[in-house]
Amino acid sequence: MGRPMDHPELLRLRNSIDNIDAALIHMLAERFRCTQAVGEFKATHALPPADPAREAAQIARLRRLAEDARLDPDFAEKFLNFIVTEVIRHHEAIAKARG
Repeated sequence: MGRPMDHPELLRLRNSIDNIDAALIHMLAERFRCTQAVGEFKATHALPPADPAREAAQIARLRRLAEDARLDPDFAEKFLNFIVTEVIRHHEAIAKARG
């Protein structure tokens, strides 16, 4: 059969992972396009860059979704916190640019 690293099943699984990674990148890009628009709206209406109540609701929602999907909810929360931190940074930059 050759080397285990060249096994067709391993290659098939890795190809699936590569496709999922590509989809994740495209979904993140779309998400950031939406959050960019939110940042513009917030800056236009002098709203704060962060919305702790919304963030808490999103974390709770994502944890439930993770549990339903059999994904570690702590991992899901860390992932969302990472994204939210970046979004807030973008919103702060937009607000600062509008001065």
